[in-house]
Amino acid sequence: MYFEHLVEINDLDNPEVPDLSREQVWFGLLCRIEDPRPFLPGLERCEILTRSDCALTRRLEFGQVVVFDAVRWAPMAWVCFESAASADHPAGRLTIRLEQPDPARAALFLRFTYRTGLGEGEDADAPYADYVRSAYHQSDLDTVRVIRQIAQAEPRD
Repeated sequence: MYFEHLVEINDLDNPEVPDLSREQVWFGLLCRIEDPRPFLPGLERCEILTRSDCALTRRLEFGQVVVFDAVRWAPMAWVCFESAASADHPAGRLTIRLEQPDPARAALFLRFTYRTGLGEGEDADAPYADYVRSAYHQSDLDTVRVIRQIAQAEPRD
């Protein structure tokens, strides 16, 4: 299954919602890399297994289900989470891109792109695929909510 959508970070028409900077959003994404528990309900433990400048591997424990993933990133641009298939979990990839169409304006977006082993063309999977897309979308909105909470907790200069 392929699923892609944009989530707007700064609503330029709504002054009630504080704008976030590109740096604040990127810092939130880094937090999701290092400790994804606030971003993934049900995640009980995250162990970082290997680390390099722009990549790491992790062991994620969701109760009895263990997921191994590899995370790669380009600073201030994108992060890619790629999970290995297991008996309990299909392989999948999520890429999150930080987009700023006009650097002179505060408009910021996160583009979420999912690729999973769930079949698109099979009639039996169609309702399930719709449910998964909806769950992904809600999870991505929650990601932005957590990033906002992290930004609000940052000390101000």
